[in-house]
Amino acid sequence: MNTTQSTGRIGVWPTLIYRDGQAALKFLTEGLGFTLVASYPGVAEGSIAHAELLWPHGGGVMVSSVDRNAEPNEFDRFVGQAQGSYLVHDDPDSLYPQVIAAGAKVLREMREEDYGSRGFAVTDPEGNVWSVGTYAGETK
Repeated sequence: MNTTQSTGRIGVWPTLIYRDGQAALKFLTEGLGFTLVASYPGVAEGSIAHAELLWPHGGGVMVSSVDRNAEPNEFDRFVGQAQGSYLVHDDPDSLYPQVIAAGAKVLREMREEDYGSRGFAVTDPEGNVWSVGTYAGETK
């Protein structure tokens, strides 16, 4: 999906590099509920040079995949190194079955935290950790 739709101003873009970018996009959109707003192919068939996904509750991530037909680059070294992201969600109970059905491995079952959050943690098919909860940060 290529698009010229503006993603607006987002100040932090965690970036994840996957072996299988197409599978990652499917998991992130169908499993976690991200919205794909831009995707540009790499040189190798099925690879992703750059993709942007917005989180419906604010923020976004960038995704790419190792492109075996392109020259190696400084980001390829991150493939296989698990990263972690926290997603704020008003109703993690509604997301939990969807992300499990998409192939996530449960790290932490749904639970109430002593700091007032309700949430869970899973890994995606390449081992990246996705924590989801109601905690939205401290307020002043």
